[in-house]
Amino acid sequence: MCNLARLNLAFRGVASSDSVWEKKLPPNYQELLDLFPLERYQNLSKKDIFALLSSPVPFNHGNKEVWLDRVTGRVCMAISARGLAITGIEDRRYWNWVPTEESRFHVVAYLQQIWWFEVDGEVKCPLPADSFTLSFRLHLGRFSKRLGQRVCTFEHTHRWEIKPVRFELFTSDGQRASSLLFR
Repeated sequence: MCNLARLNLAFRGVASSDSVWEKKLPPNYQELLDLFPLERYQNLSKKDIFALLSSPVPFNHGNKEVWLDRVTGRVCMAISARGLAITGIEDRRYWNWVPTEESRFHVVAYLQQIWWFEVDGEVKCPLPADSFTLSFRLHLGRFSKRLGQRVCTFEHTHRWEIKPVRFELFTSDGQRASSLLFR
């Protein structure tokens, strides 16, 4: 439809109509809009609302972001380390906050040493009934720059190959998913 709108003026009006764009929005798009001040979206067309929600919308003091995938229209979310409860995170003997442009949140939690840790997070954002893909990013090793190239060293990474890392997800309705992973 959008490709035809470029060629023919009659299709341009149809391609911009609210009825076409409302079908691309998730059922809970109004709840996502509530993360914005009302004046930011109150007079927007559905096409403009889709465009607005297709860029990351920060919430929870900037520690979480939600956006719509432009291709599928599905809801995506990212949570920073600051948006999670991590064992010992405020103890500088074990953890440091490292600024980096490689993170969408511009900072990562760097673990110096510890025997175990747990990470807990909670999502209080209305997600539509659907199937979801959940991914965790835990990077082993330390980044540095050598000759202008970003490299990762594992010289101080020990014993991750002995015990697995367990990833678990619990939902408010009692569902549970678990995965074990060795390095």
